[in-house]
Formats: sequence, C-alpha cells, structure tokens
Amino acid sequence: MCDRRFTSFILRTAACALPALLLLTWVPFAAAQKDSAAGFPSKAIRLVVPFLPGDAPDIVARVVGTKMAESWGAPIVLDNKPGATGNIGMNLVAKSAPDGYTLGVLIISHSVNSAVLGSKMPYSILRDLSPIAQLVSIAYVLSVNPKLPVKSVADLVAYARANPGAVRYGSSGTGGVIHLAGELLALLTKVEMTHVPYKGNSQAMTDIVGGHIEWMVSSVLLAKAFSARGQVRPLAVTSLKRLPSVPDLPTMEEAGIPGYEVEGWYGIAGPAGIPRDIIDKLNREMVAAVRVPATRDRLDAIGVLPVSGTPAQFGALLKSEDEKWRRVVNAAGLGRE
Repeated sequence: MCDRRFTSFILRTAACALPALLLLTWVPFAAAQKDSAAGFPSKAIRLVVPFLPGDAPDIVARVVGTKMAESWGAPIVLDNKPGATGNIGMNLVAKSAPDGYTLGVLIISHSVNSAVLGSKMPYSILRDLSPIAQLVSIAYVLSVNPKLPVKSVADLVAYARANPGAVRYGSSGTGGVIHLAGELLALLTKVEMTHVPYKGNSQAMTDIVGGHIEWMVSSVLLAKAFSARGQVRPLAVTSLKRLPSVPDLPTMEEAGIPGYEVEGWYGIAGPAGIPRDIIDKLNREMVAAVRVPATRDRLDAIGVLPVSGTPAQFGALLKSEDEKWRRVVNAAGLGRE
C-alpha cells in the first residue's frame, strides 16, 4: 500500500494487460464545501490518455497533471487506453458520467479521424464531449529535397503545376494530419500532387533525402535535424505566426498560400453535460499549470508550445477544425460517410 502522503508518480502495472495507472498525488481533502465546484474534487480524477505511455500526449498529460496535483492537492490518476488512433480512450470518456471525474486527452488526430470516419466514428467530438482547455499547440515545417529546383513554397507550387501528378509528398499514413496537410495545400492551390504514405514520418523524411519523394510536412524537430545535415531544405512553417525556434522560416501565408494553417494541438475534454462551474474550475487549474515557468520549459523541450485559453475558445477550435478537415477530406475523396 502507498502512503497517502506520497506525492511522486507511481506507475502501477497490473497483470493480464490491465492498463497502467499513474497516481500523480494523493493528499487529504479539505472538509465540506458549499456547491458542486467548491466541493470538487472529493475523490480521484481519472485522466484517460488514449495513447501509449511515453507518446507525446502522454508526456504532456504527465507534465500538466503533476503540476495540477501539486497546486490543487487532488489525486489525479492517468489511465492509458491506446488503440484506434485514440478513439478507444475518448469513446470511453464520452460514455462516462458527466461529473468531472473522468477526463481525456483530446488531440488534433481525433478531429482529423472524425472527418475521415464520418458516421462510423463511435462518438461525436462536438456533441458528446465537453471541451475544457487546450494545453499546447504544435507547428509543422514544409521541407523539400534540396536538389529540387525550388527555393520557396511558390516555387514548389509552380513546379507541381508544371508537372501535374509527378510531385510526390509523404506522410505517416493515409488520413492522418500530415497527409491532410498535403491535401490542404493541393486544395488551396488547385494543383495535382501525389500522396505517398509511410509507416512513420522519419521514414518519409529519409525518402526525401533519397529523392524518392519531393516534399513533406513534419515536426519542427525532425525538419531541423535533417536540415542541419543539409539533407532537406525547409521552406515554411504551417502556423499563422513564425516560430522562435526557426525565425527565418516564413509562414505559409507569408509564402503566398492564404488560408493555409495546420497546427497540431492537445487539450483536455470530458463527457458532455459536466456542470459549467466544474468545467471552469478545471480550466483554471489547467491554465495555471501551463503558465508555470518550469512547466513551460518542459513542454518547450519536447517541441510543443504551451497555450492558455477558455473552454469556449477550445470549443471554437474543435468546431473550426471539424469544418476544415471535413472540407479537405471531401475534396480528397477520403470520407467514409
């Protein structure tokens, strides 16, 4: 048995492939409160991470959850439920009691996957979840083979227009955000390009180096690693603002592609119907956790940008992402309605 005052991470591995639970902290609660928010939480909060331990969403959840537990004095249990591109875990969250005690890590892949699956999605992100807070954003970089006769995104588009279908771009798999980032460029420029799916982004980047494909969108860290060796040429970032880590790279809009924005994001959501005062209290704690300098430093170190916002702002993001990716999916002929 763990001492109830023990405040460090405890990773419990159960037999028979039971999920690992991470007990962030356990501190006795203050006595009685006046209303639902004031009395919340009165027991452990379960935070479902629909990905494997060690994946980026899991790391972000641990970093933010630890700080929340330290400042709040409330027990938070991380429960890894990977599978089906994160939909197994979030479906569990969507079907949980709307009391604020079961939350989940929602990421951009859920919105993209929802656009691809359509009516086959086991839950509705907009109807069955309560958005609580966006935690981080993730920008990407468009890079090309350095031997390609292009020095800008405008050059790439012109080259692809002159060679319809011959310009190939890679991704980590069909229907993922990296794939649809390429489809979005083709849609906005009305240029025909060929998608080549891989099992991972690193494999796709290696094939750019080898000249098997011409370009791809990847994480900043991956693009910087390959460009430092002169193996790829970064052209632009996919965010609306330039990034401090690559300040010389223009945004896609600056590069002449108006309306182009692809930013990954991770946030926290619960089942629909959580009382507003509890949502607001959770949001305040999450925002406070992200604003702590030590937390921001840890998030910066893994290549994500801390974000502070309201539940309404996160909800607006989910709605706009749903509309954008459904439009891209339909244009690319990927929908499964």
